[in-house]
Amino acid sequence: MLPERHRPTVLELDEDERADPDLLEGALEDTLPPVPADLDREAYILFTSGSTGQPKGVPILHRHLSPYLEHNIPRYEIAPGSRLTQSFGLTFDAHAFDLFATWGGGGTLVVPMAADLYTPVDFTVERKLTHWFSVPSVVREAHRLGNLPLGRCVTLKHSMFGAEPMTAEHAALWREVAPYSQIHNVYGPTELAICCANHRLTGPSSDWPEFSGGTVPIGTMYPGMEGVLLDEDGLPADEGELCVRGPQRFDGYLDPRENTGRFLSYEEGGRATVYDGAAPLTDRHWYRTGDRVRREGGLMVHCGRLDQQVKIRGHRVEIGEVEAVLRRHPAVVDVAVIALPTAEGETELAAAYAGRETDAMRFDAWLREQVPLHMVPARITRLDGLPLNDNGKTDRNALARILGTPEGS
Repeated sequence: MLPERHRPTVLELDEDERADPDLLEGALEDTLPPVPADLDREAYILFTSGSTGQPKGVPILHRHLSPYLEHNIPRYEIAPGSRLTQSFGLTFDAHAFDLFATWGGGGTLVVPMAADLYTPVDFTVERKLTHWFSVPSVVREAHRLGNLPLGRCVTLKHSMFGAEPMTAEHAALWREVAPYSQIHNVYGPTELAICCANHRLTGPSSDWPEFSGGTVPIGTMYPGMEGVLLDEDGLPADEGELCVRGPQRFDGYLDPRENTGRFLSYEEGGRATVYDGAAPLTDRHWYRTGDRVRREGGLMVHCGRLDQQVKIRGHRVEIGEVEAVLRRHPAVVDVAVIALPTAEGETELAAAYAGRETDAMRFDAWLREQVPLHMVPARITRLDGLPLNDNGKTDRNALARILGTPEGS
């Protein structure tokens, strides 16, 4: 959850300052264009961080989103009378489930205020929710604050968690919170139209199998979606990079140059070859998720990222991009950012820089104007110089020891 210093200030408008809803309705009727029925048009475009520090545009077309909705609306039994949350912002691809799955099934969308996510049980009970969808850190933070009373969420039928690993411990805790709910751990990069795999937990937690690594599996692929695990040699393996193709896979980045290296060709019995951009991209190409996955008992288990991308409150963050922005500050000579575990089992960014001493609050305010909130390090520390290894590169292990245990541990 957001640290206190990152929470927004809310300004309430007086009644006479608010727009007349009758005037707004008339204006919208006069200005809204007709809705085209074209599956090859963009449903939305989102931007993810790239290794070069430049955002990558991900166009999701209606024909990518449609099979996702066709599968998930009946899977989660969304129908008139269903009451679903909208806990994700509009820059987070999961919001498309909140909006379109709810309306597609004829349900009601119930939008929480930011403070409601600190008390999810009270919000669920008061609003009689039937479905909950959030990042698992909502559960962890509410539990840490003592805001997770057990056994009260009896109206919940389905609870979905995604965008970051869900521990078996917190899944079991949510089972006590919502005793009649199915619990779903969902997985999928933005490039695969929200989610492409799911693992469902039912019944008492005492009946669940033990999960490898202490996290809930990401399960199995959606119908029509294909997934293969490939090792470093491009051969199928029980553990490797998860590569995916199917009707939910996007057609390529907004800038076609970004497609190079992010796709590959592979057919059973052969060896994968990385897409070099020379030929047209087709639906036979596999998208490389960059996630290391292991197959256990027919289920997929997420084992982490293959690169420096980390998940902060459910958002993918490229450490190099944060460093690139920090280097633009006039007080900074050199900088390094690392990801550290917190006492609550989450991940936070910590930054160290060499350069001129500067006011911490001003530095923080400057950075918040440059990058999204989830990319702002929880701590920024000035050092006389960054530690180096024998190759003259920043020694990130030594830096982690210098920065020490995260606050709150």
